[in-house]
Amino acid sequence: MVNDSENKSINYNGKVFNCSLAFALHLIGDKYKSLILFHLKDGAQRSGELQKSITDISNRMFTYSIRALEKDKLVRRKVYPVTPPKVEYELTEEGKTLIPIILELDRWGQGFANDNYLYAPAE
Repeated sequence: MVNDSENKSINYNGKVFNCSLAFALHLIGDKYKSLILFHLKDGAQRSGELQKSITDISNRMFTYSIRALEKDKLVRRKVYPVTPPKVEYELTEEGKTLIPIILELDRWGQGFANDNYLYAPAE
């Protein structure tokens, strides 16, 4: 099977990717970007509640990750003209196309943990 995209480079924001998987992982591959996308799957969330839903993410890393997802057009930022300012984040149509893939990774992780007895007993 020959892939039509073989031998083509992807030029994106000044970087050249010779592999489409490397490009996809650049967009969503880090831990926090994927978790942000996962937590937005059910709809828009305010910044604070979204950040609280992700364990161990610093404010700096949240800001970096959410801005990168915005820049890559996977997440949309909506600012409401109220005082105090209200900001919500939601998936774009492109971002929504990643949800089945992320959910499948989640199912795989659950199965792997279960098959290898990695779940700790509940207290």
